[in-house]
Amino acid sequence: MNKYLIAAALFATSALGARIPLTKKSISKATFMNYKETLATASTKMTADGLGGHIPLKDYMNTQYFAEVSVGSPAQKFLVVPDTGSSNLWMYSASCWAVPCFYHDKYDSAKSSSYHADGRAFKITYGSGSIDGFVSQDTAVLGDASAASFAFGEVTSVSGVAFLASQMSGILGLAYDTISVDKLPTFVD
Repeated sequence: MNKYLIAAALFATSALGARIPLTKKSISKATFMNYKETLATASTKMTADGLGGHIPLKDYMNTQYFAEVSVGSPAQKFLVVPDTGSSNLWMYSASCWAVPCFYHDKYDSAKSSSYHADGRAFKITYGSGSIDGFVSQDTAVLGDASAASFAFGEVTSVSGVAFLASQMSGILGLAYDTISVDKLPTFVD
């Protein structure tokens, strides 16, 4: 439809005094909190060929999804954001002193018998902020799939509001290895 016809129709409608009734629905705090809790605890399943079938995802109010990744021996568990726009796995490090590190799970290499030091610098800049740290290697598990001596980022420095507000303890990049920082391996090929 022509944009001039639409504008004329809108003008004619307003000129005739047409009104669109709006109704306000009352919602109690208890109803809202119940709705929020229902969304926050909703779980969905993602099927990923080659990753051992189903991977449970946590749906947080339809704004973020989280998967559980285990790293180390014994396993240290992390809620990570599966990210199709990046290719690297990273978690907050036990040696991190940034504000988000105080209230998120942190990877502690001293508690893992399968840890291997790497030490290369690790840095990623996202549209919402950036992370800095170093590369480590350890066993990583997602669903029923595992990778021994998998190289990932241990984050020691964070900038950006998104990291303060999110429940995530890291990111699992699912994009192609061609955009992987420092050509580190990707968990999913």
